[in-house]
Amino acid sequence: METIYLTEGPRVGLRRFRDEDADEFVARARESRELHRPWLFPPQDREAYATYVRPLIDDPTRAGFLVCDRATGAIGGFCNINNIVRGGFRSGALGYGAFAHAAGRGLMGEAFGLVLDQAFGPLGLHRLEANVQPLNAASLALVRRWGFRLEGFSPDMLFIDGAWRDHERWAITADMHESRGSRASVSGGPCS
Repeated sequence: METIYLTEGPRVGLRRFRDEDADEFVARARESRELHRPWLFPPQDREAYATYVRPLIDDPTRAGFLVCDRATGAIGGFCNINNIVRGGFRSGALGYGAFAHAAGRGLMGEAFGLVLDQAFGPLGLHRLEANVQPLNAASLALVRRWGFRLEGFSPDMLFIDGAWRDHERWAITADMHESRGSRASVSGGPCS
């Protein structure tokens, strides 16, 4: 069966999460445990995947995207827009991660542009915020490369791995993204 993507770049395609992605997603998450720690804790089993993915499928305040390698169809990572607020705010919070087999190949860098295009296009958002732990160099490089601006520091912002973690707040608006020429202006580089 041919995969139909919401949008495609030269090497990646974005598609929505599906229940039937559980086996591949959790296998990739387990393979990537060393890469993700201590920053990220994606679901490691089918039950946790079901709990994780249900709001990304059903909740209108969330939009989840699987990043797929177009050459193989394999899931290379994910980008989620959470806490979507409409009305005068039109904003969301961006969360993302690459899987180990795709890390360092520039796939997430390409996918980020596609996600920004979706956020500021079909989703109609004005602003995206990415909250990044200060020592997560790969993630910081990704938001910088895409033109996010540093807006502040939030001590003890998120409870991760048993402790409250500090985060830097980075944001981009639709106008900032448009002035950079959208996804065509940034490619390659390290993956987060």
